[in-house]
Amino acid sequence: MRPLHAIYHYVEQLWWQADSPPLSLRWASHIYGAISHRQLQQRASNMQAPPIPMLSVGNITVGGSGKTPFVIWLAQVLKHLGQAPVILCRGDGGRAKQPQLLDNHSRPEVVGDEACLLFEASGCPVISGRDRVAGSRLAAGLGNVLILDDGFQYRQLQRVCDIVLVPAEGLGNGHLLPAGPLREPPSALQRADILVRTGEPSAAPLTDAREWIWQPESSEWVDIRRTGTEKPKRCIAVAAIARPERFFNSLRAQGCDVAETCAFPDHYRFSRRDVEMLLNHQLPVVVTSKDAVKLCHMWPKDQPLWVLQQHYQAEEGLLEAIIAYLSAAERNMADA
Repeated sequence: MRPLHAIYHYVEQLWWQADSPPLSLRWASHIYGAISHRQLQQRASNMQAPPIPMLSVGNITVGGSGKTPFVIWLAQVLKHLGQAPVILCRGDGGRAKQPQLLDNHSRPEVVGDEACLLFEASGCPVISGRDRVAGSRLAAGLGNVLILDDGFQYRQLQRVCDIVLVPAEGLGNGHLLPAGPLREPPSALQRADILVRTGEPSAAPLTDAREWIWQPESSEWVDIRRTGTEKPKRCIAVAAIARPERFFNSLRAQGCDVAETCAFPDHYRFSRRDVEMLLNHQLPVVVTSKDAVKLCHMWPKDQPLWVLQQHYQAEEGLLEAIIAYLSAAERNMADA
């Protein structure tokens, strides 16, 4: 693991431990909290309405809450019900300055890794761009409901429902960044319309409101190079996501002998040198779906590249609760 990656990994580990973080990080958290609070207030004061009703999917922790797979699941089930969802995301990991509507030629280094995964997996129009107010305008004519990925803190856009995801383990050590994993204080959860625990909760309820459960139902091993190789029993596990240990543990739970783990920072942009390093291990490589969209363009066609694809199950009533907010927005628009 490279030095900067090791530091990142060390700090991230602190977030999910019961021990109090170092004093220097706690002081930095106070500064972060003051700046963040001021920015959120400014954003809310300039809120604009998108051209179509918008559902926001977000969190108050840094990564690891399952936002991307939840957005894919939500888009797919809404599409199955006859809706026409459009996904709007920030394009993390990409260099594009202007909002872009993805197509089959879009590349992760331009529009972002999550944007490419959302486009490939959802089968819905995806708009990527840091200026999501401008990006939302592109949604006019593309569908009838907008899904904003990572939108809880992006308060410049008006939403009909705020869906907030919290990992099963809860809120970590309860501190704001950088001492802990929180983007906002726990009290911000009161702003959520629907609170979803991703996975079987191991921590106590966080609010007095109903907390829905959305969790993995099954897993599938896929060789995206289609080499015909059998599913590996021993592998190198690679992840450039928040909280990569969850991915590594999932592989072990599948009965795979993980010979070595390679954890990179979230949204890390892989190089050909990284590919060569991974291939030199002479063992099958297993990656996340998000990392696969970045690696597949550089990976040799005759070498298997395994992805552990998760399938999810929502608690009964969760989808109906979300649709109720959409229906109410449609009635309000009809009465206006």
